[in-house]
Amino acid sequence: MNKVWMYNQKVAVIGFFGGLIWSLVGYAAFSLNFTKMGPAMAVLPWALPEWKETYLGHLAGIFFISLLSVIVAFTYRMLLQKWQSIWLAAGFGIFLWFVVYYLLHPLFPGKDPITSMSLSHLITTICLFVVYGVFIGYSISYEYQEMQRKRKQA
Repeated sequence: MNKVWMYNQKVAVIGFFGGLIWSLVGYAAFSLNFTKMGPAMAVLPWALPEWKETYLGHLAGIFFISLLSVIVAFTYRMLLQKWQSIWLAAGFGIFLWFVVYYLLHPLFPGKDPITSMSLSHLITTICLFVVYGVFIGYSISYEYQEMQRKRKQA
């Protein structure tokens, strides 16, 4: 039971830091004009219009993404932890991109539909989601494989 608890803590930490690291990279991409939407996009449905585009809006978005990423990590743990594949993890990232930019599009006021986004924005965001998915997925699968290996040794 203690090993499962430790594993769950690792999954939560992987999720939090995955969201933190890759939303900071997303903020850097936004600051360098690779994409039109920064991490503040995550708080668009709730934040006031004047506040959301300031650095505080982006910091709030980074924090919110980090917390939301814990849920994403546990979702990956429940569905895909047994397969240690970089391609599966990258596909998970693409799936998340599709969910955020296509299915959840109505939640984000002022966000362009996929068909009118610039090529730079599309490539940047897809790449960010792919590396995020690989970070989350491969890290969780690795921890799962290590836990299984230690169980067999005991």
